[in-house]
Amino acid sequence: MVPRALFPLLQCPTCGSKQLYVIDRAVCCATCGSVYNVRDGYIDLMPRGKQFAYVSKYVAEEEQLAEELDYRELAPPLLAAGVRNRALARLLQFQPVDTVLDNGCGTAKFAAWNADRVALMVGSDPATLFADAAVERVALAKSDSRVLPFVDNSFDKAFSIDVLEHFPRDVIDAYLRETARVLRPGGRFLAFSNTREPSRLQPLIHLSRRLGQWFVRAGWYDFQREERRKSDHIKALETWDDVLEAMDRAGLRPVQIVFWNTVFTSFVEHVVMKLGEVVLGRSPVPNAGKPAQDTSLATGTLREIHARQRMRQRLERKGVVYYALQVITLLMECDLWLFGRMRCGNYFIVVEKPITRTEI
Repeated sequence: MVPRALFPLLQCPTCGSKQLYVIDRAVCCATCGSVYNVRDGYIDLMPRGKQFAYVSKYVAEEEQLAEELDYRELAPPLLAAGVRNRALARLLQFQPVDTVLDNGCGTAKFAAWNADRVALMVGSDPATLFADAAVERVALAKSDSRVLPFVDNSFDKAFSIDVLEHFPRDVIDAYLRETARVLRPGGRFLAFSNTREPSRLQPLIHLSRRLGQWFVRAGWYDFQREERRKSDHIKALETWDDVLEAMDRAGLRPVQIVFWNTVFTSFVEHVVMKLGEVVLGRSPVPNAGKPAQDTSLATGTLREIHARQRMRQRLERKGVVYYALQVITLLMECDLWLFGRMRCGNYFIVVEKPITRTEI
């Protein structure tokens, strides 16, 4: 979706000019002559002629990952994604008048889940693996977070979920500077990511992981798809102090912090859900599309895709399975309510762009 409300927010990502004009299925820069085409549900706003030293795996291997991620269909916000989404909505307190940016949106599922809460939801990512529901509900832009194609002070709020751990430090600094630039004074930004710091509850968390590894050794299931998804995690912000320093360098002031010690979550993810995949993923879903039939994918990946396709079919009916997963999601969320003040690697941080005296 490329709504008219998006165009006034744009500036040229190539030269920074605000002198843009719209023609049929394109935005053009009157200063440098760059043309940014409207594609199938998004606008291509990548800077022209620029080369970056760091390129995300999701950009470099976009075609291959399109098969592995099974990203087109959007399930309801449940389990770990549901916990993230509930925390996002609670901590950022979306308002009907807000203009919001999901910076590094991936499939844009979090943007799609919250689009009806705000006036305009914008999703930005250099890869275009957007869910179909996001294409319908979100103003999507193919763009690089180091050179955002938006004018200063455009957004009331912004967020990133599972983004910062992918970047080296120089990219993190550029990402946060640009996020701060496009936020309005007093605007807030939420980031969910993780450092390398262990939790004091790590022994309890490791119990679930050891049990999961026992099932792996027994040949019941594996973590191939998860390992592939996390294979480019750099975690350049190794400690919590590194996170605070990075926010400070960008001129962003911490407002609220919640840590996610994954005691209940680890058991659900490493044992309960993986055993469920064994049951649901034994055979493909009829007429489910190419990923389920592509034998070039690893066995564990295929099984997980089959399981997710079957689960989505059941969730559409909103029967017993749907409500059971809602209960499990609430159980996982207890990790935030019970242990949210206990410092660990996983964190939600809300920061604010200060209002200067000249802006009062």
